[in-house]
Amino acid sequence: MTVTIGWGLAVALVLLVALGVVAARLGRLGAPDAQGRARPLAREQVVAALRAVVQLALIAGVVTVAVQTWWGGLAFALVMFAIGVWTTTGRVGVRDRWPWTALAMAAGVLPVLLIVFLTGAAPFNGITIVALGGIVAGNMMTAHTLAGRRTFAELRDNRASYEAALSLGFERRPAIGLVADRVLGEALIPNIDQTRTVGLVTLPGAFIGVLLGGGSPLQAGAAQVLVLIGIMAGQACTVAVFGELVRRARIVPADLVPVLHP
Repeated sequence: MTVTIGWGLAVALVLLVALGVVAARLGRLGAPDAQGRARPLAREQVVAALRAVVQLALIAGVVTVAVQTWWGGLAFALVMFAIGVWTTTGRVGVRDRWPWTALAMAAGVLPVLLIVFLTGAAPFNGITIVALGGIVAGNMMTAHTLAGRRTFAELRDNRASYEAALSLGFERRPAIGLVADRVLGEALIPNIDQTRTVGLVTLPGAFIGVLLGGGSPLQAGAAQVLVLIGIMAGQACTVAVFGELVRRARIVPADLVPVLHP
């Protein structure tokens, strides 16, 4: 897909944002924040759209320079990773636990990138590091956010189950696991579904990107399979480490600290 930069693009973007906002308002769509308070999505849509336009405009020039060398690409990928950590800790409400969140995300990012580059499945250069690193880090951020919001909501709603386990003699770690383990895997479902239906329901970005770059359909398919399976493996690692850190009360929102530290 190619996009013509001009007034048509500007009008299309404004209309698309307006469509989303109207739908959110008519549907009374909202989402709970990290403390469970309802927050309207319409405003978040506008802010997200404006940020996307400004950030991509500013970052285009930086990326052009960064991808010229592998170390430039690596530095840019680290910046993206740090922003991902900052974003998900805010969304989940564990900003003060960012080092543990960074550990959980790194547990998914590093093995995937090492396997891809050490096997020679993709060239080790600035462009690939930025492209693949950004995709993988972004999806680890998403997995952490989904796992965190679902897990902490479950711990809040089922505090009685946790306390009952403690009263029966369970240590804190297995008592937390008794509540949290049953919902952790839900964070993996979106990517698993996308992997199962790729080519049948959607043609994701990596596939289209390779085609636009002059690659063959076979190369595009190989790149997309590598990305999807890498994300699936990385998210499993991130969610598994996140779950263990929650059981050990290393990643805990402030309102649950008194509950999980008997």
